[in-house]
Amino acid sequence: MIEPEPARQTPVQWAKVIDQTRCIGCHACTTACKSENVVPIGVTRTYVKHVDVGVFPQVRRAHQVTRCNQCAHAPCVTACPTTAMFKRPDGIVDFDKSICIGCKACMAACPYDAIFINPEDHSAEKCNFCAHRIDVGLEPACVVVCPTQAILIGDMNDQSSYVAQIINREAVNVRRPEKETLPKLFYKGAHQATLDPLAARRPEAGLFMWSEQQMDSEHVVSGNPTFNNSSAAALLSYDVAHSIPWDWRVSLYTWTKGIASGVYLVAALLVLFGFLKTDSALWLWVTPVVSGAFLGITGALLLWDLEHPARFYMIFTRPQWKSWLVKGAFIIAGYSLVLLAHFVVSSLGHRGPTSLFPRVVNLPVSIDPWATRSQSWLMIPGIPLAILTAIYTAYLFAQAKARDLWQNPLLPPHLFVQALLLGSAVLLPIAARLEGTRSPMTFIDTVPPPVMALLWVLAITSLLHLLMIWGEVSLTHSTAHARLAVWEMTSGRYKTEFWMGILLSILGGALPWLALLGFASTSIGIGGAPLALIGLMMFEHAYVQAGQSVPLA
Repeated sequence: MIEPEPARQTPVQWAKVIDQTRCIGCHACTTACKSENVVPIGVTRTYVKHVDVGVFPQVRRAHQVTRCNQCAHAPCVTACPTTAMFKRPDGIVDFDKSICIGCKACMAACPYDAIFINPEDHSAEKCNFCAHRIDVGLEPACVVVCPTQAILIGDMNDQSSYVAQIINREAVNVRRPEKETLPKLFYKGAHQATLDPLAARRPEAGLFMWSEQQMDSEHVVSGNPTFNNSSAAALLSYDVAHSIPWDWRVSLYTWTKGIASGVYLVAALLVLFGFLKTDSALWLWVTPVVSGAFLGITGALLLWDLEHPARFYMIFTRPQWKSWLVKGAFIIAGYSLVLLAHFVVSSLGHRGPTSLFPRVVNLPVSIDPWATRSQSWLMIPGIPLAILTAIYTAYLFAQAKARDLWQNPLLPPHLFVQALLLGSAVLLPIAARLEGTRSPMTFIDTVPPPVMALLWVLAITSLLHLLMIWGEVSLTHSTAHARLAVWEMTSGRYKTEFWMGILLSILGGALPWLALLGFASTSIGIGGAPLALIGLMMFEHAYVQAGQSVPLA
């Protein structure tokens, strides 16, 4: 007789059910959470949102207890570069403040706006299911204090638990199921006007029932009726402030990084296609110096944006390899080594007086053949690393699953085009100074080949850049969040930066075309370079900030 195998023990997977038919909106859970976890004033791990549904006199107030959703596929865990956000075996998504660098990648990744930076210790924080109480056999503070038993916890894998029975047998909802995070926070009897952050109209001037929210570019609030995504009469009557995680420093970082990668990439391509000599000062000195300088500025901006800049080294000492912030850090480090090697080879292989402007001061420039060969070999890793430096931000933004505008498969090629645009715009006036021009008018046989090639690159990439923007803003978007982010960029808070950026980009691309077609002088064509640089910087700011402008909770 064969003995039957013992039943396998399934691991505990904690879940939470919030019965909104029982919730009375007393905020006891909020205060208990603050007391238990010593949450500072101004931020919350959990709060109760109020939405007034209907038209007087037929109106009622719907509540929603808002907090971390303890996702099975938690995007914050994937985005965190140091595993400060991690998932426990029992399904609880917890955090370790001692290794948090304050990069705010987890905030950008969370589709539920459940994570915040603690203003006292400057580390990321959220609801962690009161894991310290769970570990000693106690229920979370919010569960204990709720007067109507509206908050329930249990093991999803234990079919005898009350929570598992509700999930399996009754109608429950989760927030934003399209994000495929598999939340383990279930709502019973919740009104759609509370579940959808765009369904309820926001009050004018940001005045709520017991609070007044800031109306500036750093907070995700809007009183514009365009945010109304429902035909139902619903007014958001109480909410808490929601901050945009990445400010102007991240916008500027995308611009400086584009210059750092684009200068080397454009110069290397000019050398490969024979438009630039290997003994040119533009290739020997300007390329590594300018690219290295802007890469240094990029690193400084990234460090400045961290809440714990002194912990930046943890990205390299304890990397979490699913995070594109980690991958990007290693890409930039590798690219920095290539630029440094390029500069060292130029210095060691240089013959005669050193000058960045040999044509201006009439100093001879020559370089040892071994140095030329070494720089050619450096292109093998240099060009791919420059491309990766330019485009990895697209994958970093894609990990921000909360932001639908950034979930664009054309963003990597767009960033590549932007890098070529920025690189040519920076190199063009320098090349004109180094190479010189023999005629005030544009004739192909009198303009030095590097200047002519750079004019073509700037003209073509400016056109491609504008076409990609036109596609972004004119095509139908798959989600309301993406559509509203585009509206904020083109008609809302960031319309000035966006349209000024577009205008300057048009001028910056048109002037090189006029010079190339013989309708203007070379000098006028070169004058488009600073316009293109400023225009792209303004567009980047509008794009990055508008992507974060749509309410998530």
